[in-house]
Amino acid sequence: GQSGQGTSNGYFPRIAGKPAGYLYNQLVAFRDGTRHYPPMNYLVAYLPDPYLREIAEHFAKQRPPFATVEPITVDSETLKRGQLLVATGDAQRGVPACVTCHGTGLTGMNPGIPGLVGLRPTYIAAQLIRWRVGDRHAVEPDCMKRIATRLLDTDVTAVSTWLGQQAPPADPTPESSNLIRMPIACGSQR
Repeated sequence: GQSGQGTSNGYFPRIAGKPAGYLYNQLVAFRDGTRHYPPMNYLVAYLPDPYLREIAEHFAKQRPPFATVEPITVDSETLKRGQLLVATGDAQRGVPACVTCHGTGLTGMNPGIPGLVGLRPTYIAAQLIRWRVGDRHAVEPDCMKRIATRLLDTDVTAVSTWLGQQAPPADPTPESSNLIRMPIACGSQR
C-alpha cells in the first residue's frame, strides 16, 4: 500500500510503523539476494545503502489506519493455544513468548524486531514456515529459525490466527531496545 499499510489479501504485509532498522535489514536482504521475492529483488537490486535507509525511515514513520480484523476460522482451543504461546510461550519446547521480543503491544522492538500487530494470519503463518524450512533467515544467531523449528503446525495456526485477531494498540510505536529482556540471543538486535 502507498503508506505501507499492506494489502487485504495477506500476501503483502503492513510495513508502516515497523522499526527502521528492521525495514532496512529486509531491504538489504532483498537487494543482496538473501531474502527471495523476485519483484522486491528486482526493485532494490541496484539501490545504495543510504537510499535503502531513507526508504526504511520513511515507512517506519507512517501510521495509516490498521486493516479490519478477519473473521475467526479456528476453534476456541486453538485460539487459547495461540494466546498462550504469544503471552507465555512453551517452556517444554524452548519457545519463548512472542511478547518478550516483539513487545508487550506486539509493535516490535527497536532496532530490528518487527511488530506483529496488524499482520494477516496467512502472512504470519507463511513466514513462520519459511523460517522453519530455511527460506528466511537472519544474522546469526538466528533466533526465529530456532523458534520456528520448535513449533508444531498446529502451533503455527494457533499463533497466526490469534495474532490476526488482535486490535491494534493506541500507540503502535515499537518499544525501545531492551537486550536484557531478550530470552535468547538474537542477531536481529545487533
